[in-house]
Amino acid sequence: METPVGDHPDPGPGMPPVPGGTTFLGRHGVSPVTFGYLCVVFFFVVYQVLGSAFSVLIFGLSPDLTEPGGFRVFTGIAQMAFLLVPALLVARLASADILYYMRLRRPSLPSLLVPMVGVFSLQQMLQVYMVFQGKIPLPPEVEGLVNEMKEAIDRTLVSLLSSHSFPEFLGVVLVIAVIPAVAEEFAFRGLIQRSFEKGIGAVRGIMTSGIIFGAFHLNPFSIVPLMALGVYLGFLAYRANSVWVSAAAHFFNNLIPVAALYFGIADEKVITGDLGDMSFGTLMAVFWFSGVIFLLSTYYFLHLTRKPAGDGRGAASS
Repeated sequence: METPVGDHPDPGPGMPPVPGGTTFLGRHGVSPVTFGYLCVVFFFVVYQVLGSAFSVLIFGLSPDLTEPGGFRVFTGIAQMAFLLVPALLVARLASADILYYMRLRRPSLPSLLVPMVGVFSLQQMLQVYMVFQGKIPLPPEVEGLVNEMKEAIDRTLVSLLSSHSFPEFLGVVLVIAVIPAVAEEFAFRGLIQRSFEKGIGAVRGIMTSGIIFGAFHLNPFSIVPLMALGVYLGFLAYRANSVWVSAAAHFFNNLIPVAALYFGIADEKVITGDLGDMSFGTLMAVFWFSGVIFLLSTYYFLHLTRKPAGDGRGAASS
């Protein structure tokens, strides 16, 4: 049976225990899973619906992305105003100590760096998956519509991620890599996943929040890679007991295409070359080689972080 989120909140080491039921959710008997899903609905309404409404009011239905600076600024502000700040405020409903609840602990340097190898190799595997996904046969009328939608999304992303000077590159890194890494990790791994963990356990909590993370981005062509990334980021945050570890990996994941475009190459060609021109055998070789690197980095990460105790504590240093 689930216990209310606010029951028996653990304030962390060195602090006196907080009596059960002292938080808002504890007093009202709200279960962790219910709270998690309420957070998902809340963030969807606030960020996707309300944020999109503001975007339409400011930029119109078809914003001019030939000069994307204003849209980038809006995107960064929206991430902070509609994800980051609300996540910190809503967390107060679940725990008297949001530093503990959201895993805002300082991790070790190796636990920050090793997942970057993991996320990079995972990217290569997912790029191979995207090649095979693109080869799925569709009826001609459906294929035309799908290709048109995909090209529109790709044009928008390239416009937002591209930069033509070093100062612009730094601005794009801030808006596309830094802010989303912090805002989305606080919301999804720090708040939503943490709530699911308390209600349905770590494995199912990580899987559930990862799937929701992928769907939340509303990109049907990248939903599977985004879900896989969400699950991996959830594993990192749980294992290291620090949301900063998943935020660092998230930052690196977003930095790769920004840097690739700045240096004039497509992000899927950074290491492996043009995947679309490769044979089936070569694609599978890329997939399995990247998979081995991913498994080795994950294995080393497991050794860097001791197994979390039952309450979700891990190897992050205080």
